[in-house]
Amino acid sequence: METPETSTPGAGAGLTLRRVAIDTWRENVAYLHRDCAVVRAEGFQALSKVEVRANGRSILATLNVVDDPALVGCQQIGVSEDAFAQLEVAEGHPASVTQAEPPASIPALFRKINGERLSRDDFHAIVGDIARHRYSKIELTAFVVACNRSELDREEVSFLTEAMVASGRRLDWRESLVVDKHCIGGIPGNRTSMLVVPIVAAYGLVFPKTSSRAITSPAGTADTMEVLANVELPFDRLTDIVRDHRGCLAWGGTADLSPADDVLISVERPLALDSPGQMVASILSKKMAAGATHLVLDIPIGPTAKVRSMPEAQKLRRLFEYVAQRLHLSLDVVITDGRQPVGRGIGPALEARDVMRVLENDPEAPDDLRQKSLRLAGRLIECSPDVRGGQGYAIARDILESGRALSRMQAIIAAQGSHGFDHHHPALGALTLEVPATTDGVVIGVDNLQIAQIARLAGAPKVKGAGVDLMCRLGDTVCAGQVLYRIHADYPSDLHFARHAVERHCGVSLGTAAQIPQVFVES
Repeated sequence: METPETSTPGAGAGLTLRRVAIDTWRENVAYLHRDCAVVRAEGFQALSKVEVRANGRSILATLNVVDDPALVGCQQIGVSEDAFAQLEVAEGHPASVTQAEPPASIPALFRKINGERLSRDDFHAIVGDIARHRYSKIELTAFVVACNRSELDREEVSFLTEAMVASGRRLDWRESLVVDKHCIGGIPGNRTSMLVVPIVAAYGLVFPKTSSRAITSPAGTADTMEVLANVELPFDRLTDIVRDHRGCLAWGGTADLSPADDVLISVERPLALDSPGQMVASILSKKMAAGATHLVLDIPIGPTAKVRSMPEAQKLRRLFEYVAQRLHLSLDVVITDGRQPVGRGIGPALEARDVMRVLENDPEAPDDLRQKSLRLAGRLIECSPDVRGGQGYAIARDILESGRALSRMQAIIAAQGSHGFDHHHPALGALTLEVPATTDGVVIGVDNLQIAQIARLAGAPKVKGAGVDLMCRLGDTVCAGQVLYRIHADYPSDLHFARHAVERHCGVSLGTAAQIPQVFVES
């Protein structure tokens, strides 16, 4: 937030700025020494909210009082990494600190805590303050929990989505048709975007895919693409790549798209809260901000997916469709099989291997990843007025089998900056653990949550070569001692943690064919 800097005697002037190299994950934190004269004069207490000013900019921050002069001296005001980046000044710059006024939207927050319905203006005020980092983690948590407890009605979800779009940059590609694809998540190995983008871009539609990094999963699209190429691209470079190649696969953090969503996610994920209203607002706000006019949305259902039943999926679909219609976004919802991971690899390098095998039409490519990607790509191609409904799949298959999708992916990789990944000999974690079947039987269940947890404990996604390589699928007949999956890790401690998780529950259940859970998804 731009404000004139006004430092008055007794208002915490006379300090210099110090960058404290602590990642506080989307929260501004300030540090003052306990013996600092400002602390005594202003009566500051730990966790109070303060306003830090430097060079005409100001931020709100949560105060931590420290006793170690090596961290912050008595004449310094320390700020966390996020806060320092927002102030945009060098270390040692003069700074001041004062008691902060509460955000103007706090009364609206209290009304939501009390279970009241909020207006469009209320949501714009709250989201605006969140995007400007004027909410502490405590206030953010209160908002997220209040919205989860008294579930937002569909109009409130629409208001929240609008406000989140308005909180940041909105891209305009100067095209009448800009497509995007998204999955609500929860299915390991589901790297369809990395196949859909080159197929659809090769067809000629504009597909600027910006993705997040994994927070609770073994890999996000950005983590896996980073095995192949740079994903942290300057905004101007990203737009040039899209103009030249009709698509990209980049991390969205540099584009300032729906920044309030990133802040809210920082408290939603640790609390394991993913209410339907907040999910819809999060996904659609990002897509609208990225300039999409048409979106294909994948909702997987299964016993260990985010959505467990068809009625639940249909209810979520109706909410997405209502909000998308209000935002003038064309939406096509596809309900898919989420009973098990998609593909074989779970973890960045393993998933990149699977993607490249599909693009090369390798006989060892996982067919489920190939078929799902073709289906989703076909639905996007059918957004073109030149394509009749039902023809998209055949067009997508022809683009893949002809090698045009591979050529387009190679061009995108080169444009983003290739990392030289050899998917024929991927650099996987050197430490391995093979998990065998303990008895004869048929695979009747693959627990998405447990398999994802094992891959994360092995080091994914931070360790690119870590993860789980699946050797079995639902319906496979296995013998005692046969390998169900192989764990890859780089560090003995990571492999130790993964081993303990396997001992609690390996994530694969055996039984008879009649026990395989059935789901009825759309064709």
